[in-house]
Parts: sequence; structure tokens; C-alpha cells
Amino acid sequence: MAYKCNLGSGQEVYIDNQGNQTVVTLASSGPGQQQQASSSFGTGKWTAEPSLYWTGNKMVLHIESEQGQFSIQLQAGGMSLMGGTPDFADAEKLSVQQVSPEAMPQGTPMKPMEPMKPMEPMKPMEPMKPMEPMKPMEPGSMKMGNMEMNANPMQMRMGNMSMDMGGPVATGGKRFCPQCGSGLQASDRFCSSCGHQL
Repeated sequence: MAYKCNLGSGQEVYIDNQGNQTVVTLASSGPGQQQQASSSFGTGKWTAEPSLYWTGNKMVLHIESEQGQFSIQLQAGGMSLMGGTPDFADAEKLSVQQVSPEAMPQGTPMKPMEPMKPMEPMKPMEPMKPMEPMKPMEPGSMKMGNMEMNANPMQMRMGNMSMDMGGPVATGGKRFCPQCGSGLQASDRFCSSCGHQL
């Protein structure tokens, strides 16, 4: 949970425990300007609410965590971890109130996202049925459905349509020259128009 302390004169301190880190943000706002500075300290998980003290010449944040007690000095020039615990007997304890993490100022380091859970292994796929072997094709020919192709001579038939290449073209019982398209007789070996050998 995050905490905030209003210091007056547009200055606020935000304190948040993110995992093992204590994130401290000093924010100040005045007419037409806003400033903030954030620092993170490896203090461990808190065991008590943070305390903020004014010692007369400096502000000190006191943290109690699973790793022990930590004191962080807050100044306009920055923040630093202090060695040892200061004596707070004559210090003024400042009021710290709990706030939601959404109330933290923009730009404050956010809590790191939890790592994604590993994906579950995929279930094994059912073995595929073996494909039926293809029927061997006759040399130089291929048949698929109502389509038939022959390589020598080159012919293709599909439904009631046919196409021949290299030989006389037959359409509806009549023959035509593949070279010039002139009509042919069934017994012709050469085209009578162009002389093409049939």
C-alpha cells in the first residue's frame, strides 16, 4: 500500500513498498510548475507502516521491514540511506496517510508486473490416418475427376470440351487444321490450304 505526507507549500512525499523496494517520491507544485524526484531503496517487505520525522534540520523516513530497520534522509537535493537509526526522541512525527497506488503522482516507478505463468504443455495430437497410396498413372496420362490429360499426343479433355495440340483439332465431329484452321477430311494427311502435315 502507498502512503502520503503533505508537507505544506505544495510539497508532498509519497512512499510505496513494491516487492522488496521502498519507492520514495518528493513532489512539489507551484504556479505553472511541477517537479518530482523518485528514488528506490532495497529495504525488503515492510512489517509496519512507514514513519516520517522532522528532526529540526532534516526530514527522515523510518522503515521497519523483514530485513531490519532503515532510515532514509530526504532533502531538496536528493535522498540517501542513513547509517544506523537516528534518535527520534526530540523529532516531530509527521502525519502519514494511506492512499491507493493510483493516487501516486505520474512518473512514479510502478510496481513491476508479476511474471506470466508458464504455459501448460500441449496435449499430444492424435496420430493422423495414413493416406491411401495414389494409383499409379499410366505413362503420359493423368486423370482427375472429369479432366483427362495425355502427353503424347498432347490432349486435354474436361467434360464435353477437348483440346488437341500437334494433331488435327476435332470439334463436333469435324476436323480442322491446327496450323491455319481450315476444314479437313477424315482421310487428309496434309492440309489442302497450307500444306501442314497432319
